[in-house]
Amino acid sequence: MTHASPLVPAAELVRRNGVRFPRESEDYRRARDALLAEEIELRRHIERVAEQRRALPPGPEVVGDYRFMGEDGPTDLAGLFGDKPTLVTYSYMFGPQRERPCPMCTSLLSAWDGEARDIGQRVALAIIARSPIERLLTFKRERGWRHLKLYSDLDGHFSRDYRAIGDNGGDEPAFNVFTRRDGRMRLFWAGEMEGATADPGQDPRGAPDLMPIWTVLDCVPEGRGTDWYPKLDYAD
Repeated sequence: MTHASPLVPAAELVRRNGVRFPRESEDYRRARDALLAEEIELRRHIERVAEQRRALPPGPEVVGDYRFMGEDGPTDLAGLFGDKPTLVTYSYMFGPQRERPCPMCTSLLSAWDGEARDIGQRVALAIIARSPIERLLTFKRERGWRHLKLYSDLDGHFSRDYRAIGDNGGDEPAFNVFTRRDGRMRLFWAGEMEGATADPGQDPRGAPDLMPIWTVLDCVPEGRGTDWYPKLDYAD
């Protein structure tokens, strides 16, 4: 049995860092070093959470007969795995009742489109919505997505069972991870940080956040802000 080496205290790593910028003040460096220590602890906490997630016991077995339509025709949940033992699904807020898809979901998926082939080396990735496949593919072309695999949930059963339909019947975003081991499909983990778990003054968000845009905006003085929203079209 191997044991991880003990971690060097964050304060010592900060001391070893030694970064300085031209004309920075002592006040700035002290505050930046204190922040760096917190950033190191955050990195370590993220890894602890990931380890705890990976150590989950077997999740509930998938027993529903879920049917989807993709670009290449009909398939079931097992078909979404392809040759991978793990499947990541994102339920996209673009149901048939919507004239246009959710701009926030679209922003997320636009970032993922550039990562889809890299993700696909490790796991299968499927984007699922309740609109007909023709409608999904029309928007895929409009947005310029090249690599995401989109699927229509033909009867809505998957969306309802895996928390992509709200109590009012409307769309909800849902992030689910499934495994296929020894012939059995199971839910491994699902995002559960929604309205009931939100902190005051914040929109419901997961941790780590799935959207790269927030990682960037959390590093700037303006922060995430509350007076803007992603757009579906930036032509104007």
